[in-house]
Amino acid sequence: MKICFATNNKKKIEEVKAALGSSFTIVSLEEIGCQEELPETGDTLDHNAFQKARYVKENYGVDCFADDTGLEVEALDGAPGVYSGRYAGEPRSDERNIDKLLSNLEGVSNRKARFRTVIALILDGKEHSFEGQADGVILDKRTGEGGFGYDPIFRPEDYDKTFAELSMEEKNKISHRGKAVEALVKFLK
Repeated sequence: MKICFATNNKKKIEEVKAALGSSFTIVSLEEIGCQEELPETGDTLDHNAFQKARYVKENYGVDCFADDTGLEVEALDGAPGVYSGRYAGEPRSDERNIDKLLSNLEGVSNRKARFRTVIALILDGKEHSFEGQADGVILDKRTGEGGFGYDPIFRPEDYDKTFAELSMEEKNKISHRGKAVEALVKFLK
């Protein structure tokens, strides 16, 4: 089965391809000729994921899925949440987002956080959604070289390593995106 993953984030595509295995051929936005930035103006993860998936379906006519992910920090009332990717403003920068988050958590003892991913699937004219969550804590400094986004400062529950220190295989087993993709795969199979 061939399906478009509505993203140009190469690291996300790698993670999802690894999780899906050879049963599916994942194509990127670039591969379907979509060069423009997808709309992402919602105030919830669900809204953004479906907004992106519908845009691709309506403009390119291909079945697809899109995701939106947010890091929700308890002490910050769920921020940055739906704004995680642009937390420090434009242009988007993982480094500046991390710096802002660490600054906002300076002196805060409650470091509990969770990553949440919503995947919106449009297949054969029907819409479906899948969700995954990973609970953990925000560290006070970066650790590890892998992953992307907030991975260097997020340590998942029951682990002594950050997402940035785990192999892609390890991360996919426990991550928010991995769990959402697992639900997607079960549905597609």
